[in-house]
Amino acid sequence: MDAPLLDSDGDYQPVRSLGEVAALFWAETIKMWKIAAPIAFTIICQYGTNSFTNIFVGHIGDVELSAVAISISVIGTFSFGFMLGMGSALETLCGQAFGAGQVYMLGLYMQRSWIILLVTSVALLPIYIFATPILNLFGQDPEISELAGKFTLQIIPQLFSLALNFPTQKFLQAQSKVSALAWIGLVGLLVHIGLLWAFIYQLQLGMSGAAVAYNITSWGIALAQVGYVMAYCKEGWGGFSSAAFRDIWPFVRLSLASAVMLCLEIWYMMSIIILTGHLDNAVIAVGSLSICMNFNGWEAMLFIGINAAISVRVSNELGLGRPRAAKYSVYVTVFQSLLIGVLCMVAILITKDNFTIIFSNSKELREAASCLAYLLGATMVLNSIQPVISGVAVGGGWQALVAYINLASYYIFGLPLGFFLGYYAKLGVEGLWGGMICGTTLQTLLLLLVLYKTNWNKEVEQTTERVRRWGGKDTVEKLENSI
Repeated sequence: MDAPLLDSDGDYQPVRSLGEVAALFWAETIKMWKIAAPIAFTIICQYGTNSFTNIFVGHIGDVELSAVAISISVIGTFSFGFMLGMGSALETLCGQAFGAGQVYMLGLYMQRSWIILLVTSVALLPIYIFATPILNLFGQDPEISELAGKFTLQIIPQLFSLALNFPTQKFLQAQSKVSALAWIGLVGLLVHIGLLWAFIYQLQLGMSGAAVAYNITSWGIALAQVGYVMAYCKEGWGGFSSAAFRDIWPFVRLSLASAVMLCLEIWYMMSIIILTGHLDNAVIAVGSLSICMNFNGWEAMLFIGINAAISVRVSNELGLGRPRAAKYSVYVTVFQSLLIGVLCMVAILITKDNFTIIFSNSKELREAASCLAYLLGATMVLNSIQPVISGVAVGGGWQALVAYINLASYYIFGLPLGFFLGYYAKLGVEGLWGGMICGTTLQTLLLLLVLYKTNWNKEVEQTTERVRRWGGKDTVEKLENSI
């Protein structure tokens, strides 16, 4: 197998033979998965805290499962999406700064993000405090809304843990220091399972016990990550600095653009849970859909890991001035992600009559979820491509453009179509989900078109200016002069 050819700047030269294509594919696969595997494992472990919370509560009762599913899938996902989006600004700035050799800026960026996300957490508090009336306003079953609101109040501490968790993750990801994240995530998941068992079954605390376990695990993970940064990342972490409070508005603008881009994606799938709550037999409809969303979520967590990895690869390569390396890494990652999505779809279709059993013993729930398996499989294929392209957008700083595409595809096309099919065409959950899949398809096609039209040389030219402008030009110059 021929080795991929590099120029004097370390960028790839154009590939001209099948051997060079294969060598390039292998080289990029290794680079991508060295970053993606630990990140994906970390995020899967953290998402596991949600799924295992649903699993343990689901064996208390169907109403309790629906209530916790609503709390985590609607209220929790709303805040999770917004906080993750706000923190994703670091993927652009830290990745490009690291690629350009400005490692000393990473700690400052992380502190700015901590400040912004802590303020954001306070701003999101009313949603948690008034969860029950909000869910009632959306027409949810009153019994489910009451229990969901109680559980949501109890997990407020978990919201504030995200303000430390996400920026610290992005700080480490930009430098490809991701093995520690994987170990912290694994230990956190195992501890969470133990806490759920102790609080729910041994201490008989029910849903309140699940909430306490959720809070403890989330804060344990966040503090462990911060401790690792302060102890082992001396090059990027120079201690607390008042400079984090200066030039903060450009950072806020980028954070908001990242948040809007990501939230329009996450809230889109969240909205199907709300719309399903208006259907007849809401407990079974919401329960079966939440089971499918949990499996979709497991796959989505893998692709969020790949999303983070391709964001790191693109931002690093653009920071290093290597446009062709950035482009080729994107092509290789999109192809591999599509293959994984197809395999996930096949696995779901093979096990469609049995995959729900770990969440509930209810025969009615299993049958309802089994009917949704084909839609779940199609969603898994689409979700294999879309997060990767979103990761490229974050790495390149295109968040605003992707936000407009998401708004048009999801909320102007997909959501109204799903509403029409679900309610007016009387197709129920299948109609809601099918219409929303059409929106995701349109979004994916538009993002592929953007990717095809991208001028990677121009992206390299914009990278240095982007880092200085969004990071705060005066602050950068002061730090550079002090070193």
